[in-house]
Amino acid sequence: MKFPNDSSTLWKSIYLLATVAKPLFCRLRVEGAEHIPQTGGCIVACNHTLGPDFIMLGYAMPRQIYFMAKMEIFAWNPLLTTILNAAGTFPVNRGKGDVTAIQTAVEIVQTGRILGMFPEGTRSRTGQLMRGKTGVARIAMTAQSAVVPAVVINAQRVLKDLLRPQQRPEVTVRFGPPEQIQGNADDPVEIRHNTDQIMRSMAALLPSGLRGEYGGVEPKP
Repeated sequence: MKFPNDSSTLWKSIYLLATVAKPLFCRLRVEGAEHIPQTGGCIVACNHTLGPDFIMLGYAMPRQIYFMAKMEIFAWNPLLTTILNAAGTFPVNRGKGDVTAIQTAVEIVQTGRILGMFPEGTRSRTGQLMRGKTGVARIAMTAQSAVVPAVVINAQRVLKDLLRPQQRPEVTVRFGPPEQIQGNADDPVEIRHNTDQIMRSMAALLPSGLRGEYGGVEPKP
């Protein structure tokens, strides 16, 4: 078995477990994984539905990916907290301008690792893409890094069909070409412009019915 590059021992263990369990829950299709840089840091920006998007995205990655997670999750159970920390997941106080989390995110990218983010900021209950929040663009502009757009399609069916293994859904993880994000990280106009461009790149990877706020997929500047 080929494990993701740059992965820790715990990440390899999780990957092995997921490989064994995957056939029981879904049929996974991965497209565009060649767009993930083989070395160096970047941000992978992905849509967020009611399904286990982060699991599907993490498994599809050819390298280990590091996620932010809301602070509340780290308070659930000490063992879970230990596992999350060991897997490279770090807490963020959502909606409170968490400077420490932002600094950690920038450091992850600048030290050559991959940061996974969900720019919608919350799960879309309809599965349609919602207006993006500016965190991804801010971090990319500060770290002077590329952003790889990504989408997970049909992940919500995994949980709905959990008790019906004979109807395992097909889930698609799709990556697009990386985009270098530039501009002044203190300029709100540039931040909003880059945010919308990242979201449009994600929308272009989705079926037209799921593009939501970015249904028109405006041309690149």
